[in-house]
Amino acid sequence: MAESAKGTKKSSLRFGAGLWMFGQFIDRYATNAYGPQVSVLEAIERAGEVGELDALDINFPFDEGVSTDDVAAALQRANLRAHAITPIIYDRTFTRGSFTHPDPDVRKRAIALSKDAIPVARQLGAKYVKFWPGQDGFDYPFQVNYADLWGLAVNGVAEVARSAPDVQFAIEYKVKEPRTHLFWSNAATTLLAIEATGLDNIGIVMDLGHSLFAKEAPAAALNLVHSRSRLTSIELNDNWREWDDDLAVGSVHLLETIEFLIEVRRIGWTDVLLLDQFPFREDPVRAARSSIRTLRRLDAVIDKMDLDALRAAQQRQYALEAQEIVMSALLGE
Repeated sequence: MAESAKGTKKSSLRFGAGLWMFGQFIDRYATNAYGPQVSVLEAIERAGEVGELDALDINFPFDEGVSTDDVAAALQRANLRAHAITPIIYDRTFTRGSFTHPDPDVRKRAIALSKDAIPVARQLGAKYVKFWPGQDGFDYPFQVNYADLWGLAVNGVAEVARSAPDVQFAIEYKVKEPRTHLFWSNAATTLLAIEATGLDNIGIVMDLGHSLFAKEAPAAALNLVHSRSRLTSIELNDNWREWDDDLAVGSVHLLETIEFLIEVRRIGWTDVLLLDQFPFREDPVRAARSSIRTLRRLDAVIDKMDLDALRAAQQRQYALEAQEIVMSALLGE
């Protein structure tokens, strides 16, 4: 990386996306869905139309009749690669939990499905297998024994990761939805649970929007995860902090997004940044391009900042001085 005139390092951003961004969207009201049904192969084709994506996080299992070879061929046609494989352990089969389901047979199904994703990830050359146990949690007081919930969640993830020590796994935490309380709810809890497994091949997918949703300071949470050597991937979006809206990057929390991107640069992150958006009413290709354009603009804003001066202001904890450095780069003198 080349040094800028102000002693800061310029970055070279690369982008990916969750394949779900290019699929069909359903909410609990418009249950007839937004837009037509989209197959996994059609979604890959759509992602390729963005033109600035390198990699995809792909849900597994694929559509019926679609093989791993079919997906590999579609990726090649779209000039994309697999970045992650995410087993679907959050659908109707697991409405009462996946790794934490009260029925041990259902827990075994979640573990088996997660293990089935491993050879797919190997064949497609994915960086990691992602866990999003979106049904593991609770909805009411007294519903669960918290010690039992902890044990089931930690042991379920550990059993899968222990079965493939050569494969990287990562957990994407989220504070709630679809349960009112999810087990893997924030950065600190997720780090504690991962460390309880005693395994080195489990990390965290740091989702900017999920961190906002958890009422964290996302840059601080990113620093915490990185400091524990558990940062596996980064996903970007925005929301109103009351729900996981998966809006375009920087559309609501612009300053916190900039702070997050500065931290991304500070830790030396060079891997792709994944878009995790749900453009219910927008064209997904245009939505991806819009977020990428915003990220490039924000990256250029950071290039204009005197990050050494910003660091000096932070060392003195001078809030307004630090804000002025950022605002000058963002808004001009």
